[in-house]
Order: sequence, then structure tokens, then C-alpha cells
Amino acid sequence: MTSISGAEMVDWNLAVATATRLVRPGPEVSRGEARAVVAELRGHARTSERHVRAYTRMVPEDAPVNDTPVLVVDRPGWVKANVAGFRELLQPLLGKLQDRRAGTPGGAVLGAVGGKVTGVELGMLLSFLASRVLGQYETFAPVSRDLPGSGSGGGRLLLVAPNIVHVERELEVNPHDFRLWVCLHEETHRTQFTAVPWLRDHLEGEIQTFLGATEVDPMTVLERLREAAQSFVGARPEAERGDEPRSLVEIVQTPEQREVLARLTAVMSLLEGHADFVMDGVGPEVVPSVAEIREKFQQRRASGAGRLDAALRKLLGLDAKLRQYRDGERFVRAVVDQVGMDGFNRVWTSPNTLPTKAEIAKPADWVARVHSKGSEASE
Repeated sequence: MTSISGAEMVDWNLAVATATRLVRPGPEVSRGEARAVVAELRGHARTSERHVRAYTRMVPEDAPVNDTPVLVVDRPGWVKANVAGFRELLQPLLGKLQDRRAGTPGGAVLGAVGGKVTGVELGMLLSFLASRVLGQYETFAPVSRDLPGSGSGGGRLLLVAPNIVHVERELEVNPHDFRLWVCLHEETHRTQFTAVPWLRDHLEGEIQTFLGATEVDPMTVLERLREAAQSFVGARPEAERGDEPRSLVEIVQTPEQREVLARLTAVMSLLEGHADFVMDGVGPEVVPSVAEIREKFQQRRASGAGRLDAALRKLLGLDAKLRQYRDGERFVRAVVDQVGMDGFNRVWTSPNTLPTKAEIAKPADWVARVHSKGSEASE
């Protein structure tokens, strides 16, 4: 990335340092317990791969089992992996903003100060998220010694051990069943990306299109980010806000980005809903207490954790993510009920067979569009 006097638009190291400093400590476990949790999660990830591939009938071509690394991480480890991914994804946009800023008076000073401020703000957001994510298939960060990827050049499965232990204790469920249940969900995401070679590039292309439509006037971007930051820290009284706080995505997007965002929302609903569907489909065979886990976990998702947590979830768009789980799972279930698993798997044929946002809400419309009249899909 180009720089002005060595200053980047985002101080990534400061973002990591801030998040690491602010993130809440994980649950208390002994060293022996921690080693046992890590070993069990790695083992469950391996067995989940077989279960998920058999249930979904999605097998990556020419890809050996366990090709993608499984990284059991703590909260700072999750932060570092995601900062690396953000840095890679945002590089084109930040380079454009930086070039634009280079021609403005005081650009170097703005760069030095703005990069620090943005680094702190990003670190604050990541510190909030780092204690809530159970697992993730991270695909955008470049391969490095500390962040290995698959043999094809990228992608790794992250399991956040302290968060998994925290939730299983909070829900008072069988820890061994819960850990396997979580791995089934995250393994489905790994299978989605490894079995569908074009999916990663398609998602990255959509994200870059979204970012490319961002206003490149630094003052416009700064004003929008300031509004987001004020909402985050509660700098403005509720009476001055008028409407409910908007999410960060809603604050910074331009009208041109709404169409792209609708497509991204549909894809993410599909991926999250598919993972939930598979997790519950495989669960009864291998997770004895799956019904209890699902009921308690759904209650936890819906309730949040207090007023501040609810406000931050709204600001970060996490409420929309919860709707993605629900709406996407309904879409997958409805399609599988109508045309079977093989019929549903036509969704992975190409970007053209992905559901639209409207089709997520009306699965029969997707079936009518993708499946020719009179065609049948075998179970």
C-alpha cells in the first residue's frame, strides 16, 4: 500500500494492540483443561468434515480430507487473523483514498492522525466481537507462518476456544456435545468454500465492487465514520438522533452500493442458513443432546446480553446477521423439501444460480427459476 510519510489510512498494528488490550478475559481454565479443549476441538473438526461431506454430498474435487488448516485460537488470535483479512480486502479502497488525500493540503498530517484514530476505533469494534465469535472460516487473509492456509493458497478454519467454553458453561449443556455441534456448523462453511472453487473469488469480487462504489472524498468518508463513532460511544443524546441508530454498513454505504449489498446479503443468508441446516441435520446422529443445545442456543441468540449489547449489535449489523441465519435456514429447508439435496446443490453451480434476496424469502421462486419445468432432483 502506498503511504504518505509512512502513515497508512489505518494503523493496523494499533488496531490489534487496542483490541488485545480491551478484549475481556476468557473463562478460567487450568492448563490441562485448556490442552484438552484444544485437542478435542481439533478432533471434532476432523470428524465433522466426514459427516458434513456425507450429508451435503459436497466433496471438493482433488482435495484431500483435512487439507484446510484447523486453528484453535484465543481471542487475540482471532483478532490478528481478522485484521490480516481486513487489511487484504480493504487495500484497494484505502489505496484509492490515500491517493486522493495526497493532493489535499495537510494530507500527511491527516494520515498520521487519522490512521491512529481509525486503528483505535477498529480495535474497539474487534474487541467487542472477539468475545462472541465461536468459529469462522477465514478465507481472505494471505498465507503466512502464523496464519497457514490450504494447499490451494488460502483459507483456514478458526475455532475460538475460550468463547466456546464460555457459552457451553453459560448454557449448562454437555460440553463435548456442544463442541462437536459448533464444529459441524463451522465445518459446513469450510466445505462450502473448498467444494465450490468459484465462491471465494465471487464473494471477493462483490465486496470489491461494494468498496469501489465508496465515496473517495476523504471528508465525506470522515464525516460518515464520525457519525458511526458517535453512535458507538453514545456521544449524541437519543433525542438528537431521532430514529434508531443505524448499523455501520447503513451509515457508510452510498445508494449505488445498495444493489451490491442486497446480493451479498442473499449469499450470506444462504451460507449461514445452510450451515445451520446441516448442523441440525447431522446433529441427531452424532450429538445426543442436540435438541437441548439448539433450544438453549436459539434463546441466547434472541435475547442478547443487555441493553449495551443490544445497541452494539444493532450498530454493527449483528441483528441482520441473526436474520440471515433464520431466513437462510428456512430457504434451504424449503428447497430440500421440494427438490431434495441434489436439487438444492444446484445452488453451487455458478453465481447465476445463487438465490436473490427476494428468492431467499420465496424459495419456490428460486426453484422455478433454476429447475426447468418437469425436471426432478433425486434425494
